[in-house]
Amino acid sequence: MKNYNPFRYFNTLPEIIRLAVMMYVRFPLSLRNIEDFLHERGIDISHETVR
Repeated sequence: MKNYNPFRYFNTLPEIIRLAVMMYVRFPLSLRNIEDFLHERGIDISHETVR
């Protein structure tokens, strides 16, 4: 059986996707708040990408 990669269609690194999802699920934040937090950490990503 082949290895299934759930991130194969995304241009963003899987670590960034995991971090954004963790922040969205764990804390009551909006997508724009997550965008701001990631920007403070040096990751330029739009709220649409997080969505």
